[in-house]
Amino acid sequence: MKKMEKNEIPYWISLAHIPGWGAAKINSIVVKFFHEQKCSIQDFFHLEKAAWRNVYGLDDSDIADLEKAGEQVAGNAFLAETLLNEGYEIIPLNAPDYSPTLKLNLKASHCPVILYVKGNKQLLKEDSIAIVGSREAADVSLRFTDNIARMAAKHNKVVVSGFAKGVDRQALNSAVGAGGQSIIVLPQGIMTFSTGFREYYKQVVGGKVLVLSTFSPKAPWQKELAMARNPIIYGLANDIYVAESSEKGGTWAGVIDGLRKKRRIFVRQSDLHEQNANAILIEKGAIAVNFDGKEIYEESLVVSEPESIYMPAPAVPLEERILAILNGRPVTAQEILDRLQLNLTSQQLNKVLKGLSQVEVIKTKKPHMFRLKDKSDHVHQKSLF
Repeated sequence: MKKMEKNEIPYWISLAHIPGWGAAKINSIVVKFFHEQKCSIQDFFHLEKAAWRNVYGLDDSDIADLEKAGEQVAGNAFLAETLLNEGYEIIPLNAPDYSPTLKLNLKASHCPVILYVKGNKQLLKEDSIAIVGSREAADVSLRFTDNIARMAAKHNKVVVSGFAKGVDRQALNSAVGAGGQSIIVLPQGIMTFSTGFREYYKQVVGGKVLVLSTFSPKAPWQKELAMARNPIIYGLANDIYVAESSEKGGTWAGVIDGLRKKRRIFVRQSDLHEQNANAILIEKGAIAVNFDGKEIYEESLVVSEPESIYMPAPAVPLEERILAILNGRPVTAQEILDRLQLNLTSQQLNKVLKGLSQVEVIKTKKPHMFRLKDKSDHVHQKSLF
């Protein structure tokens, strides 16, 4: 596949943003002129009306739209020049740099026609996860997000983020904070993200972050664009982890759509006292996972009746359960309580931890944190990562 010529970019911008034309319609035209007719996008724009009508099946209204788009090519040439001069890149559907994961998950009917990007575009081809959830997520959901993002960084998985407050921003910051990589998917045009570029300048320049938008470069943030951006987040990810969802909004809609498309979606198993819809999503077919993203099998989700055919799993000693959690980053006693759901106070657990010879207390700040003295003495817990 040949590299896109610079003078083709204005045509791609003009085609991608024709009002009222969806991705399925535009992409079917791209497939026809690029793969079937073996012509460039410039050649397509300069065809006679009869060819548009007979070869591409366009009606008079479509032809009028195309002619109007053609009139915008000159103006978009200046826009393209500005984009390139400022370090942005434009990746059309038929380019070798286009995300194969996005094509696989969204298919031709929903793939964005072009991607506007800045940063390390190689991240589009790396193994990736998305961590999604509510903007007003509870603390336990943010801690889950932090944990999964750090594990992803450790295992060289790119974390896809929507840059909204709450779970999105936590996923991004935890991933890059752990030395990992992330793709930021914008709910706006890429040229309107100046504040974000300043904030993450070092990570963008250093190849740790790719900023991506599918909208017209100067489009301001809009609620509608935020909703339209969500399928791109899911589409760019090989695996999807849900920290917290309500029964409405972007996270809920994205998960329901993903389940309809038979995608594997991992949802944090919430406690009975939590006010969220995680359990409902699990009932609808999402996969329940624990705090470390490990799958919780169905029998462990159900309180068995006396006549149940399932035998209770042997109890894991408390010491082993604690050491398994400490086989990673330092944690507080409260974090261990949350993850193990122990019927203890923080003070009681602190005494238990200080009595374990394998555990080291970090007293540099309060609350105290705990970690293993020698991780090599501990049997590593199996992880989805």
